[in-house]
Amino acid sequence: MQHNVLILDFGSQYTQLIARRVRELNIFCEIFPYNHIPSDLSSYKAVILGGSPFSVRGEDAPHPDLSQIRGKMPLLAVCYGAQYLAHFSGGEVAASNTREYGRANLSYIKEGETFFDGVSENSQVWMSHSDSIKALPTNAVKLASTHDVEYAAYKIEGETTYAIQYHPEVYHSTDGKKMLENFLVKIAEVPQNFTPNAFVDEMVAELKEKLGNDKVVLGLSGGVDSTVAAVLLNKAIGQNLYCIFVNNGLLRKNEFQSVLDQYKGMGLNVKGVDAGDRFLGELAGISDPETKRKTIGRVFIEVFDDESHLLEDVKWLAQGTIYPDVIESVSVKGPSATIKSHHNVGGLPDYMKLKIVEPLRMLFKDEVRRVGATLGIDPELLGRHPFPGPGLSIRILGDITPEKVQILQDVDSVFIEGLKSWGLYDKVWQAGAILLPVNSVGVMGDERTYEKVVALRAVESTDGMTADWVHLPYDFLMKVSNDIINKVKGVNRVVYDISSKPPATIEWE
Repeated sequence: MQHNVLILDFGSQYTQLIARRVRELNIFCEIFPYNHIPSDLSSYKAVILGGSPFSVRGEDAPHPDLSQIRGKMPLLAVCYGAQYLAHFSGGEVAASNTREYGRANLSYIKEGETFFDGVSENSQVWMSHSDSIKALPTNAVKLASTHDVEYAAYKIEGETTYAIQYHPEVYHSTDGKKMLENFLVKIAEVPQNFTPNAFVDEMVAELKEKLGNDKVVLGLSGGVDSTVAAVLLNKAIGQNLYCIFVNNGLLRKNEFQSVLDQYKGMGLNVKGVDAGDRFLGELAGISDPETKRKTIGRVFIEVFDDESHLLEDVKWLAQGTIYPDVIESVSVKGPSATIKSHHNVGGLPDYMKLKIVEPLRMLFKDEVRRVGATLGIDPELLGRHPFPGPGLSIRILGDITPEKVQILQDVDSVFIEGLKSWGLYDKVWQAGAILLPVNSVGVMGDERTYEKVVALRAVESTDGMTADWVHLPYDFLMKVSNDIINKVKGVNRVVYDISSKPPATIEWE
C-alpha cells in the first residue's frame, strides 16, 4: 500500500487503537516496534510515536532511532513520545505530584493552529501518565494546556513535529479523531484513499500476480475471516482455490450443512468433510480443556492433511490471519506466551511444505467485515457471532459424549433462534450456552427429575479483549428458559451468566 502512516509501538495498550482511528480516516497505517523501524521509509508520509508503560527517566526507557524521521517527515508524538522528545531534546520531564490519569479539559489553545482546527477550549482529553513535561524542548512552542498540565501540546519550530501528552485515540478524547485528521490530512497531507473497494482491487491484483496459475488450499471454518479470505481468493484465481470445510462434530445444530450450502451458493469450490465421529472418538474420556483443544487441533491437521493429499500440485496454503495476530507476533512485548489451539488451519506441520498466503493480514476485524460487504457476502454471514475454534467442546464442561453434544446443540439452537426472533442477535457480540457437569432436582408434571443444568451467556464487546454481560430483557429470559426446558430432553434448569471480562472470560473453559 502507498501513502502509509508508520506507528511506532513502545508497548502501550492503546497502540492498536491509534491504528484503528487512523484507518477510520481511510488512511492506511502500519505498526512496528520502536526498535525495528523499516529501513525503507520512502512510502511513508507521516510517523506517529505511541505511548508506553515505561518512563523516559528510567534506565529501561525505549530509545527509538529517529535520525531518518525527525525533521525529515511529519511527526506526531503521543504521551510517551511527547515526553521522549522533551526529555532528550533540551526539555525537562519530572514525576508528577499525582498520577495524571483520566479525563481532563483543554483550558488554553494557541490561536490559529491547524492542529486544533474545529477544536474548542474545554474540549475533553484523556490523560494516562505519571510523568509530566516541566520544560519544553529546544525550539518548541506551547500549543495547549489543561488546568493541571501546562504543556499538554506543543510543536517544534522549523520541523513538522507535533507532540501531545494526552491520548487522542481513546473514545474519552472527544475531539481526538479530529486532531488526528488535522495532523494527517491538513498538515501531513496524507491521501485518504484506503477504502474497502480500493483494498479489494489492489489485493485481487496482488493475488493474481503472486499466485499466477498455482493451486491454493484453504481450510474454511464458517467464520467471517476465512470466508472473506476465500471470496477474495476466488475473485483472483477462481477454481484454482480448493476450500475444505471440516465438520468436527462440535458445530452448532445443522451448521455443517447450512454453511456448506451457503458456501456453494457463493460459487466457492468447497468440499465438505464430515469427520464428526472421528473427532468425538478421539475426545472420548478427555475432560481437561487444554487437552481437548490440542486433541481437536491435532485431529484437524490429520483430516486436513488427508484431504489435501487428494489434491494434485497444490503449492499454497491460504489462511484467514488478520492484523491483530500479526501485530502481536512482532510487538514490543514479543509473541504471546500461549497460543490457543484452533480448529482452523493455524499450526500445520512443516511436512506439508506449502507456501503461505494471507490476504487479510493487514486488516482489523471491522475492516474484514467491510471488505466482505464490498464483495457482496451475505450480511447474515458477516454478522455471525464469533464461535470458538474448539466449538462446543469447551462449552461442555467435563468429558465429551455424543449425547451431551446433542443436548447442547439443541439448547444453543433455542437460545440463538430466540435472540434472532426477538431482534436481539445483532445487539449481542457473542452468545452461547454452556452445559454444566452438575445435575439438579426438578419437578415435571407429577414426577421429580434429576437432570442437567445449562448456563446462557451473552456479552457485548468490540474485540473480545474485554466484555460486559448483556442485560437481556427478563421477558426474553423467561421465554427462552421455558422453551429450553420444554423442548430439550435432559435439561431441567437454566441459569444466566452475569460475569464480565475481566475477571471472568467469555468462554467457561
